[in-house]
Amino acid sequence: MMMRKKTKMAWSVALSAAMAAGLLAGCGSNGGTESTSGSTAASSAKTESSASDTTDTSDRPTYKIATVRWTDTWPTDFLHEGVMKEIEDKMNINIDWQVYYNSDWSEQKSLLLASGDLPDAFLGSICLTQADMAQNKSAFLDLTDLIEKDMPNLKAAFEADPELKAVCTSRDGRIYSLPKKLPLRPKVCGDVMCINQEWLDNLGLETPKTYKELEEVLVKFATEDADGDGDPTNEIGITNAASSGLLSGDLRHILSPFGTMVSRDGNYMGLNGEGKPVFMPMEENYKEAVKWMRQLWEEGVVDPEYFTQDGSMQTAKQQADGGSQVGLIFGWTADAQVGPNVDQFKTLEAVEGYDGNHYVEAATNYLDISDRELMISKDCKDPDTLLKWADEFYTDLASLQTFYGTIGSQITDNGDGTYNVDVPSDGSSLDTSAWSNSLRDFGPKYMNEDFYDKVSLPEDQGDGVKLADDAINEKYVDTEKNCGFPMVQYTDEDLSRITAIGTDIYKYVEAQYAHWVVDGGIDDEWDSYIDQLKAMGIDEFLQIQTDAYNAYKENLAK
Repeated sequence: MMMRKKTKMAWSVALSAAMAAGLLAGCGSNGGTESTSGSTAASSAKTESSASDTTDTSDRPTYKIATVRWTDTWPTDFLHEGVMKEIEDKMNINIDWQVYYNSDWSEQKSLLLASGDLPDAFLGSICLTQADMAQNKSAFLDLTDLIEKDMPNLKAAFEADPELKAVCTSRDGRIYSLPKKLPLRPKVCGDVMCINQEWLDNLGLETPKTYKELEEVLVKFATEDADGDGDPTNEIGITNAASSGLLSGDLRHILSPFGTMVSRDGNYMGLNGEGKPVFMPMEENYKEAVKWMRQLWEEGVVDPEYFTQDGSMQTAKQQADGGSQVGLIFGWTADAQVGPNVDQFKTLEAVEGYDGNHYVEAATNYLDISDRELMISKDCKDPDTLLKWADEFYTDLASLQTFYGTIGSQITDNGDGTYNVDVPSDGSSLDTSAWSNSLRDFGPKYMNEDFYDKVSLPEDQGDGVKLADDAINEKYVDTEKNCGFPMVQYTDEDLSRITAIGTDIYKYVEAQYAHWVVDGGIDDEWDSYIDQLKAMGIDEFLQIQTDAYNAYKENLAK
């Protein structure tokens, strides 16, 4: 076996389960005027409220809606303009937007829970986790009957796409939040392999078609002068950054030829070839995948800093001046990972895996469809009107504009029923423009699929690139092998239990993964590993997940 060409560095791994926690504070009322200036709702939270014109709207009812933006570098003007203002005016209401930023967000949770002083609604699944909703269920309205009465557009979407309703139906059969389905998305929903084509050319190598051929290519990348600079020791086959999500990412990325796709929920749940829920780190194919990763480590393919470096170090290697130092990367598109070195890379067709199948991530029922896009508090005095406002977002044109920007600014109406999403005139990327000028991934939305053909995207950036790349691997998307474990609903008691059980289990499997890759020993230690998982409560954990999955399937069939 080939020796590592780089000195093995001392390493340590401190992995912890990633517990999503998000809540933002505000104050709720149904007043008659709209705030015209920013305000501070609690502690250091940042908020904005402003009117976009001088029209007298003082006689309208006002709803306070809290939402969260990833960063304060993105503008919020769009909330008061374009389609957002049009829907507001159509419903003859004022929206007092209380905008919070991710940096302040988590600090507000305890304050909000202590005060109980909620805005009329929260918009965006970034606001509240499933655990937040469960722990504060009495603070939010049951929307089931109101949807039936006030939301014909959403009801039509439920009929057209039963999964939309299934994902937001709780275990008691009721609906406490509104869903979304993102439009114009690739069928391969997730990160794909992108290989350094320049290195393939330099070494005279063919594009790998199987996972064994991929291994052979990566070994040559890591042990020969792939970048042509005369130094055969400065190339890296694959790299990563140490985090609690490292194993989850590897299961969807480098280990995917072993059929190890897991949920993006961080619970390590997957579906086997028979559609049965499994805890992936207990499966035999997982064991084989880890053994292969250990082999890659011994062959010098894996970055010695794989389990220790931070994200900035990974980025520096992938985006190095003069050319990327890495041979294989993973992402929605290569440019997001390697930046100026994007021309070196090409999307790789899914390689044939250990069992002859080709595995890709098909997580539309988690990434594209989700619940918690609008939650209404019990302090809201007129939820009917607010839901009628929200129903206006479940149309083709509204969803187009809440995903990319406003017609006339970021979108061109061609006058024949078709629309062009425009390349930003300010030189920014299409993705940046979309996040800056729309709700993008957050908020209620649903576009009928027959409308997709009426929208044209730039082919050289953003979603246009994703859809073009999707043509390479979409043929491998099917419900038997590549259907991801979906977003499911838990009872309050079950959610509490899997949180308590899962925290230690996640830490354990993540630490064992790093240990087995670097030190080996998985065959000798496998039985004791399984015994330890059972002692930690994995059987109860798996039963809860299975019950939740079965309930999801039942709702889907209704």
